[in-house]
Amino acid sequence: MYSRQTLFTRSAKNPILTAQDWPYPAHTVFNPGATRLKDGTTLLLCRVEDFRGISHLTVARSKNGVDGWEIDKVPTMFPDPEHRPEELWGLEDPRIIFMPEKERYFITYTAYTRSGPGVAIASTEDFVEFEHGGMIMQPDDKNAALLPRTFDGNYVLLHRPVTDHTAGIWIARSPDLINWGSHELLLPARRGGWWDANRIGLACPPIETDRGWLVFYHGVRSNGAGVLYRVGVALFELEHPDHCLLRGDGWVFGPVEPYETAGDVAYVVFPCGYTLADDGETLNIYYGAADTCIGLATTTLTKVFTWLDEHGSTLVGMAGQSAEQTDLVDQKPMY
Repeated sequence: MYSRQTLFTRSAKNPILTAQDWPYPAHTVFNPGATRLKDGTTLLLCRVEDFRGISHLTVARSKNGVDGWEIDKVPTMFPDPEHRPEELWGLEDPRIIFMPEKERYFITYTAYTRSGPGVAIASTEDFVEFEHGGMIMQPDDKNAALLPRTFDGNYVLLHRPVTDHTAGIWIARSPDLINWGSHELLLPARRGGWWDANRIGLACPPIETDRGWLVFYHGVRSNGAGVLYRVGVALFELEHPDHCLLRGDGWVFGPVEPYETAGDVAYVVFPCGYTLADDGETLNIYYGAADTCIGLATTTLTKVFTWLDEHGSTLVGMAGQSAEQTDLVDQKPMY
């Protein structure tokens, strides 16, 4: 049995990246997308906020994924509102997947428009030259990632629109990465006093495993002092990613360290990227801490599945389930 305290191990180097590490002036660095390149290098695409409050994205590379980071000397992806008006107020929170069918990396990110945040897409082979696909989900929408393969000829996207003052994770499909349809509620936010009540969103891109798609997501809880961002986990069927197999009852990772509890937005852990080690078992989660710096937490798939089998439920999280139905939850003790 693994508790929340032992499921993840924070790196002794945390925070692994801060604005002080940057080769040019930056206010904060956080919420990085992550991938491993073919040569084993870990690449982070970091959100960098400048002193105006506008964010852009910059690449950092490391041979071991922990230290020795080599950071691009200038921004890697910078807002270009003249050609991409959806980027007027910046680029935020990238998520990266590699799609073997296309032999390209795809990046979904939040483009901040006059109307609010929406989902934009870009692709690359080398993280130097990018092909921009524009906005694919209109405001208010964010926290999106593609699945790394197609299903019946369709690309699949997980995203988080805001509807009726609540926000859950939705699934959408597209034949061409341009036209999206078949929208369906995938994982609703719970109601009441739950840690993930009223507003949730995708954390890392879904992780393909033998047991299904492992999905880490963030839950937001408001209290008298502000908001609290923590991370939960759910499992979806491999060939039918719109079918939830298990959803954990409690959160598995939350802010406790000083660099997570104090910063521009206190009490926030916000993963946007992961890498899987060569052993196919060790999972590295890269996350924004307090909207200020970047941390690394490590676990194993075995630990996550052991916890999920004990603390997961099939009663919540089915696609198409109404928010009211999520009130009817097995109230088993969590001891």
